[in-house]
Amino acid sequence: MDKKEFRVLLKYCFLKGKNSIEAKTWLDAEFPDTVPGKSTIKDWHAKVRSGEMSTEDGERNGRPKEVVTDENIKKSTK
Repeated sequence: MDKKEFRVLLKYCFLKGKNSIEAKTWLDAEFPDTVPGKSTIKDWHAKVRSGEMSTEDGERNGRPKEVVTDENIKKSTK
């Protein structure tokens, strides 16, 4: 399973009233080989608890995707 799917499951656990420890225990029982670590679950649970209900990755600092275009590549090879 990927991160987004685990975030959806964690959101489900939160909406069912489970805390992060109960959610981790349930996820460990259902997906023993692929479940994220305890600190990751705790962080995601805190975000959901604070009202961030999105299961998508957030924006990150760094170079935007638009920088790497065919036009820019041609310019840099001249």
